[in-house]
Amino acid sequence: MQPLDPEVHYGISDRSYLDRQTVQMDLLPDKLHQLRWKLHQKAKNEPKFRFYALYDRIYRLDVLEAAWKHVGKRGKACGIDGVRAEDILERENGVESFLAAIHDELKSKTYRPSPVKRVYIPKADGKKRPLGIPTLKDRLVQMAVVLILEPIFEADFHDCSHGFRPGRKAHDALDAIRQNLKAGRTEVYDADLKGYFDTIPHDKLIACVRMRVTDRSVLGLIRGWLRAPIIEEDDKGKRQPPQKSEQGTPQGGVISPLLANLYLHWFDKVFHRPDGPGTWANARLVRYADDFVIMARYQSARIDEWISHRLEDWLGLTINREKTSVVRLKRGESLDFLGFTFRYDRDLYGGAHSYLNVIPSKKSLKKAREAIREKTGPKMCYKPTPAVVRDLNTYLKGWCGYFKYGYPSKSFRDIGHYCRGRMTTHLNRRSQRKYHRPKGLSTYQYLQKLGLLRP
Repeated sequence: MQPLDPEVHYGISDRSYLDRQTVQMDLLPDKLHQLRWKLHQKAKNEPKFRFYALYDRIYRLDVLEAAWKHVGKRGKACGIDGVRAEDILERENGVESFLAAIHDELKSKTYRPSPVKRVYIPKADGKKRPLGIPTLKDRLVQMAVVLILEPIFEADFHDCSHGFRPGRKAHDALDAIRQNLKAGRTEVYDADLKGYFDTIPHDKLIACVRMRVTDRSVLGLIRGWLRAPIIEEDDKGKRQPPQKSEQGTPQGGVISPLLANLYLHWFDKVFHRPDGPGTWANARLVRYADDFVIMARYQSARIDEWISHRLEDWLGLTINREKTSVVRLKRGESLDFLGFTFRYDRDLYGGAHSYLNVIPSKKSLKKAREAIREKTGPKMCYKPTPAVVRDLNTYLKGWCGYFKYGYPSKSFRDIGHYCRGRMTTHLNRRSQRKYHRPKGLSTYQYLQKLGLLRP
């Protein structure tokens, strides 16, 4: 499929949105691209327009098929009904039948969201993060809604927001931080919200959606997902009684990132108004989902009071005071954001000036070592060495691809050294006697011959 030219097809001069959409080009049919562009153009040109007829677009078969390409992948966790993408793919005409049934349910308005399965994943601080896993059917319908609503809300979102948006990535947020530090905004309000996804008030969130979408059927779908009962299992795998969902949008839902971004968009909006710190303090906001920093030349008590009022009193969220702080980089303090540490270090060549050093944070390095240790631990003793090397290489490629930003050479050397040490331990563990490398090869050369990557 040839890329669409916005000037030719839609008369749109806003090429930045087109450039961000190229990531999904291969997954979206031409007609759906046109629909999304028209919605985006309408929203961009008429900031106060409210869309009142979107529901019939959601259950279009081409929209459902595009949604399936996003969510119908093998290896994904199943919801409360136990249905996986593999089950659909292995049936004869399984995908066509599955989509046709959902199309009919949506068209006849008999579709009802299923309960959400709650699981917990460990966090770095030892606590557990709750995830809500919808059924495959619910994920597909949520993705269809995202495909229709995303271009509308993207017309409103500010450039300071980088997380969970088409064509934007964490490195863009890091670039923004570097630019602001270069401009002299070296005092940083480093914020942390307590359980953001789990504490968003439903009524206020729906009010945010209604600022752009008044289609009652679409609003009914979103309300249904927000209010879907939550089902957990105890330590023995026994299902517990359903719990009511009275606030929050569960992490794990396909539509949750869009809704979470939409809610904090109103914080972005008031920040940049004449009565916000973006004007009177010449401050800058850099946000990645619920992680954000406010950068200024001087952090006054007025900024702190404004943030507290807007987040807690107005939006009904909770600031985690234990993890929220003001970082003054010119006084030798360091800022940790999105896995990186920003700090000013002395010139490497003995000069009088300092330079901005950007490196993987200590927490990121610790997590990397834990992951490598798990992949080379005792449980992997009976796994063939080439398979262990392949797993490690896959992990190292992803880790190095993300942390290549800034000046990571020392961190890469440390991780590479740790990885080789763990592989040597693994080789020794596989043998009853101490492992002896082949003659004429050092351990490093042998691991290199096995194909182990060097970060």
